[in-house]
Amino acid sequence: MTADLATIESLTQRVQSRAAFRDHPALILNADYRPLSYFPLSIWPWQEAVKAVFLDRVNIVSEYETEVHSPTCTMRLPSVVSLRDYVQPARYPAFTRFNLFLRDEFTCQYCGIQGDLTFDHVIPRSRGGRTTWENVVAACSACNLRKANHSLSKSNMHLRRKAFKPTAMQLQNTGRKFPPNHLHQSWMDYLYWDSELEA
Repeated sequence: MTADLATIESLTQRVQSRAAFRDHPALILNADYRPLSYFPLSIWPWQEAVKAVFLDRVNIVSEYETEVHSPTCTMRLPSVVSLRDYVQPARYPAFTRFNLFLRDEFTCQYCGIQGDLTFDHVIPRSRGGRTTWENVVAACSACNLRKANHSLSKSNMHLRRKAFKPTAMQLQNTGRKFPPNHLHQSWMDYLYWDSELEA
């Protein structure tokens, strides 16, 4: 599908403010038909998906019933698109607070509760502990205060699981346990097709 930039802008601007079009994100798959990411789920607003279609950067895999119109063009909004060019996933994820919480499944690694999370250095920085995947865990505020700058043995606390450096694939697999609120039916075959089948 080819069109000039004016056609793309016409399609997106004519319906920009209409509420009916706000809930039509497109699931973005890599060229191998796997989502670029599970958490956060790789989705684009419909405007970005339409633009990528016209710029020939993606293939339309599935569509919504909803159509958009310009003076010269009509098209159904894409619900699933795949990139034309394969994007090589990073082997290891960035060491961020969000990725740390995701690795630990948004759960305090001392008491097991979810919510009100911060992070804790297993070996305190005051005792030479470093800020690395292998030394930082998700912790609730209460456990973090209780442990303070003590060692695990001195604070009489135990880790539920040893801290480790996850691969991008491990984080993706963990992210699949936390689906977003909006999951369109047309996405399901592509979100779970590569999961291990149960016996």
